[in-house]
Amino acid sequence: MKKRRGTSGKLATEIPDISASAQLQSAPALPARVTLHPRFHSRFLPDDRDITVYVPPQYEEQPDRRFPVLYLHDGQNLFDPSTSFVPGRTWRVAETADDAIEAGEVAPLIIVGIANTGDRRLAEYTPVPDWKMGGGEADKYGRLITEELMPFVESNYRTLHDREHTGMGGSSLGGLVTLYLGLKNQDRFSRLAVLSPSVWWNHKSIIGYVNETRMHHRPRIWLDAGTAEGRRTLADADLLERRLKAHGWRAEVDLHYERVPGGKHDEASWAERVGPMLRFLFPAV
Repeated sequence: MKKRRGTSGKLATEIPDISASAQLQSAPALPARVTLHPRFHSRFLPDDRDITVYVPPQYEEQPDRRFPVLYLHDGQNLFDPSTSFVPGRTWRVAETADDAIEAGEVAPLIIVGIANTGDRRLAEYTPVPDWKMGGGEADKYGRLITEELMPFVESNYRTLHDREHTGMGGSSLGGLVTLYLGLKNQDRFSRLAVLSPSVWWNHKSIIGYVNETRMHHRPRIWLDAGTAEGRRTLADADLLERRLKAHGWRAEVDLHYERVPGGKHDEASWAERVGPMLRFLFPAV
C-alpha cells in the first residue's frame, strides 16, 4: 500500500476541530459530498492519517436528521482515484452508496474512510504478532477508532452513534482487523463487513479468538471470498463461516457468506461487492 506520512505537530491529546475552515479540504478528485480531513492525529500510534467522510444526499436535504455510520479501513482506496493502491481504481463507495440509497435499497448512511499508513499497515491491522512478520498492534488501532475517531465524527457530523447504527468493514488484513475489533468491541459495533479476510494470519489465530470470545451482542456479519482468490483463502473463509455458525450466527439472519464467482483479491473485485454488502448490513427500512 502507498505510504502517506503526516506531521505530528498537535499535542498528543488534541482532537482536530473541523469548525475551522483550515481543517476542511475538498479534494478535486473526490466525489460529491466526500470531505477530506487530513493528518488525523492519535496519541496511540505514531503516524497521522487522512480521514475521508461521505455523507448521503439526505444529509443536506434533511438538516435535522441523524444517520448511521460505517467505518472502513484502507480509506485511500475507497473514494479518490489519485490515492488508491491501483491508481485510478477505487471501491467507488460514494457512487455505489448514492445509487443504492436512491434506489431505496440501502438506508442513508455516513461512511468514514480511515487511510492506512503504508509500511505500518500490517502492524495496525493484525491482532497478534506473527513470529516471522511481526505486527500485533490492532488493539492500539482499535483505541484510535473508538476513543479518538468516533468521538471526532460524532461531534462534527449528525450521527446515530449507538451500537445498533454503527458498523465497520475492510478487506484482506482489513477484513481480519474488522472481525477482531468488531467482536472485541461488540458493544460498539453491530454490523461488520469482512471481505476476503486474512484468516491465515499467525496460524489462523482469529479462529481461536472467535471460539473463545463470549458474545453478549452478536454483530450482523457480511463475509465473502472470491473464487479466484485461491484455495487457501476459500478454505479459510469456509472454516470461518462454520465457526461463526457454531457460535450462533444464522445464515441470512445475522450472517451472509458468499463465494463470489470469479472474485479476485483486488480493489476492482471488492468494488463490485460494496453494493450487496451495504444492502445486507444497512438495508432500507
